[in-house]
Amino acid sequence: MEHKKIKTALPTSIIGIAFAMMFFVMFMNLTAEAAENKPLVGVAWREGKSETFEATCRAIEIAGGTPVVLKQIRSADLEYTSDGKIIHFKDNNGALTLEGGKLVRCNSWQNSNVQAALGEIRVVVFPGGSDISPSLYYAPQPVLASEGFDAERDVSDYLLMSYCLEKDIPILAICRGMQMLAVVSGADIIQDIPEYMAGQGKSYAFLHRNEQVKPGAYRDFAFHDVTVTVKESLLGRLTEGSIVSHVPSWHHQAVRSVEGTRLKITGITRTNGTDIIEAIERPDKTFALGLQYHPEIAVVRRLDESSIVYFKAIVNMAKRYALEAVRQGE
Repeated sequence: MEHKKIKTALPTSIIGIAFAMMFFVMFMNLTAEAAENKPLVGVAWREGKSETFEATCRAIEIAGGTPVVLKQIRSADLEYTSDGKIIHFKDNNGALTLEGGKLVRCNSWQNSNVQAALGEIRVVVFPGGSDISPSLYYAPQPVLASEGFDAERDVSDYLLMSYCLEKDIPILAICRGMQMLAVVSGADIIQDIPEYMAGQGKSYAFLHRNEQVKPGAYRDFAFHDVTVTVKESLLGRLTEGSIVSHVPSWHHQAVRSVEGTRLKITGITRTNGTDIIEAIERPDKTFALGLQYHPEIAVVRRLDESSIVYFKAIVNMAKRYALEAVRQGE
């Protein structure tokens, strides 16, 4: 009886070891495949979902990457509730106050959890969203036109963007993300394009976002062309042309000027005789590209297959870093 138990236990143990080895090999193969073909791409935190946020994650997947939504970046110089809401440093519009903005700008990422939140992520995409608190501008402004603010996201994005630029972590910044790239780099912002055009005595045909059909509701994205202004730029090399056609656009703010900064304008749209900046880059960085329009919408809605190039570029950057990490044994 005891002998039989030993005989039956032995093959079971061998089978168990065989299955364990098989699963181990499968796991290692999948891990290697993930490292080689499905690199991790960070997506800057936001609370809740939106079409542009979800489309950004989906576009990363279509490009061959795995989107990883990062945790909220918090400044130790501000006060937060247990669920991450800023207290004492928000105004009636929900924007960061001048005092709060100064604390974030002056102390930057060094007094935050940004390194822990990023972990091993080596590239980051900043999706679109709400207006940025004017208190974060290099030259802070009062709120001139408000369509809603998210102070928590403003702080999180500002700290993350500052860190990425300082550490030369590749970034793709879309719409609000491009404006944050501009703000962190010291550029000036137009708070409301219709008011800006009116101040120049010009009419505005809502080229960059469709006119309201009722308060807070718009028809859909507006579509227009973008002129590539610098052929030998990230935008120029990725698009391989002088015109980026029929881009989905949804913004009432824009970068006014990059004078005195390290930014370079690489794309514009002519709007009733006025150039609205559509693409900016930081030539001093490995890959820092800001797009005012929404390529992720074009990708997900299958409006333009060429829009995938931006996400393939950032995924390839992530793949390169992943392979380098494997080679170095990290």
